[in-house]
Amino acid sequence: MTVTWEEPGWEQVAAGVGRCRLPVWDCTAGLVVGPDGVLLVDAGSGLGEGARLRTEAQALTGRRVTHLALTHPHFDHVLGAAAFAGAEVFGAVGVDTVLTGRGREELRADAVRHGLDARVAEEAVDALVPPRHAVSGERTLDLGGGRQVLLANVGPGHTAHDLVVLVPGDPEVVFCGDLVEESGEPQAGPDAVPSHWPAALDRLLELGGEDARYVPGHGAVVDAAFVRAQRDALAARFGVSD
Repeated sequence: MTVTWEEPGWEQVAAGVGRCRLPVWDCTAGLVVGPDGVLLVDAGSGLGEGARLRTEAQALTGRRVTHLALTHPHFDHVLGAAAFAGAEVFGAVGVDTVLTGRGREELRADAVRHGLDARVAEEAVDALVPPRHAVSGERTLDLGGGRQVLLANVGPGHTAHDLVVLVPGDPEVVFCGDLVEESGEPQAGPDAVPSHWPAALDRLLELGGEDARYVPGHGAVVDAAFVRAQRDALAARFGVSD
């Protein structure tokens, strides 16, 4: 399926693959289009942002989003998820523990601490439903017409529940979530697992290879050399030996 990336803020990364950088937190959302399905990667920081992504995805493709992949359970990536009623939602195994029970209150508090309006955060957290599909290793999604997308649980690293999305093609595209950041130093919060982060990036590089385009959770699209340099910097920062 041919897509012309004419919605403001969207850019083509490869044929049928695009992304946009959302305002305020510069969070990336991705879109992968096939004849039978539309996959969105990450959902934004609230129901309003999720609704914007839903509307723009439909304007670009002429169809509703059928699949949603959440790369990790931070507010700026997941709080728009409830805007995609009817979509099949995927996350790394164990992510439901962050999006339910006490984890929901911590998610709300983290969003407010980072500047999200308290009412927006509460509304989004109240509407949040954990992913129906947990990915423990790798899982292939078929979007029709030979377009298959690989979801891979490569973490822990940035969080305990990091999922990446590999889109085969020429070039291949890897949506990295916040395992990779271009617009600033990678953030290691209290839920990060620094001792495993370099290994997660090794796995990410194995999946994508030297010629892939790597889409960070924040910032511009990068290449394998950038990811490798960030991997080495993280290993040095956290004292992780090869």
